[in-house]
Amino acid sequence: MTDPQSPDNEEEDGPRIRPSDEMTEALREAEAAVGSRPSGAHTGKESADKMTIEVLSQELQALKEEFEARGRELEEANDRHLRLQAEFENFRRRTIKEKQESAQYGQQNLVKDLLSTVDNLERALGHASETAETDLQSLLQGVELVHRELLGALGKHGVTVVNPAGEEFDPAFHEAMGQVPSEEVAPNGVIEVLQQGYMLKDRMLRPARVIVAAAAAKGSEPNQE
Repeated sequence: MTDPQSPDNEEEDGPRIRPSDEMTEALREAEAAVGSRPSGAHTGKESADKMTIEVLSQELQALKEEFEARGRELEEANDRHLRLQAEFENFRRRTIKEKQESAQYGQQNLVKDLLSTVDNLERALGHASETAETDLQSLLQGVELVHRELLGALGKHGVTVVNPAGEEFDPAFHEAMGQVPSEEVAPNGVIEVLQQGYMLKDRMLRPARVIVAAAAAKGSEPNQE
């Protein structure tokens, strides 16, 4: 029986090359390198994925915090808007109430200041009615006192008298009731005040009614008896 490893058998199957020890070691190292490469690559991919997840998680957390901050700002702005709206509504109601009270009781202070004048006038009238023979001088003094008191009360509320006697006629403050030729008063001057005017601060309440001087006719002479 023929031995498979005999030299005769090698010649029948052909010559075989046995690997050297150096080549065997090189193949072993290559296999080890190839076998370890997928494991290392997998570990690197997992690490990269983990880092990506951490970055995304941080960004998501930052977006969440920003969203919450914007939500708080919106709530605060809404609260301020509601407070301003409530304050404006209160102001509007208060203004309407003050206007209504001003229309009803706006003359309250003026009337209170005139009450003392009315009291003095009533006392003067009562004294005159009790006296059989009225002292006209005393009555005149009482009326003058009441008149001064009345003008003083009006003056406290910004009322001034317009008495343009001797002044030049001004249509903004005077109302001409007639025109009379005069040699003593310059043309367009006020000769006589028929009715005094009154102003409330800078507003005209009533213009003064006056007689205005006109230029005297030439050649006219005063009448002689």
